[in-house]
Amino acid sequence: MTTADGLRPSGSSTPAGLRASGSSAVQRRAFNDYVTRFWSLAAKAYDWGPLQQWVYSPPQDEMINQLREHGSRQIVDIACGTGILASRIADQLAPEKVYGVDMSEGMLAQAKARSGRVEWLTAPAEHLPFDDGALDAVLSTSAFHFFDQPAALAEFHRVLAPSGFAAVATLSPSQRRLPGLHNLLLNRVPANMPTPVEMRALFEGAGFDVALQRPVNRPVTPPFITVDWITVGIKR
Repeated sequence: MTTADGLRPSGSSTPAGLRASGSSAVQRRAFNDYVTRFWSLAAKAYDWGPLQQWVYSPPQDEMINQLREHGSRQIVDIACGTGILASRIADQLAPEKVYGVDMSEGMLAQAKARSGRVEWLTAPAEHLPFDDGALDAVLSTSAFHFFDQPAALAEFHRVLAPSGFAAVATLSPSQRRLPGLHNLLLNRVPANMPTPVEMRALFEGAGFDVALQRPVNRPVTPPFITVDWITVGIKR
């Protein structure tokens, strides 16, 4: 069903191919529920100045630059948190429409208090409340490691218009130094930090041509931060 504003009715079913099954689906739902509860409790600390300056602002700056370059007008920030990036987009770029999507009600409460120029929505990355081809830019920073990544990228592709772009900035180690440990943890905690090579394969498998891939530009990389990369894909 198509709506005038590009949003799906709230009762729309999950798109085919995005339904996980079996124990892995149960495990992921339980983990995502835990993450959502954690960020709802941590929402007030999220806006702490040094945390934003050193951890979150650099990838958000990258997204602003990409939007300027592409001239995007219909934009969504996935896992928008307290709405800092989406609000910056609305204030600095003044596009036609900006959406912020998150699963944490605590985060969205702060986002709604921050800006009335953004439409704030509750939804998972793997089941977005938009019509096919409704947007021309889908962004996500510092959250992709929590997603069901193939399903999320399939949704990004679905909601984008032809030649629209998806940009993801995520923790991305250059290689698996301890692959056995990685696999052991992944079997218990369904979060994944893909390498740049894996990110490229994920984007291409979802129907994107990778236009840009490089480390996020940081003046200084804090020692506790795994290097994060930005990957930009254009919808075929």
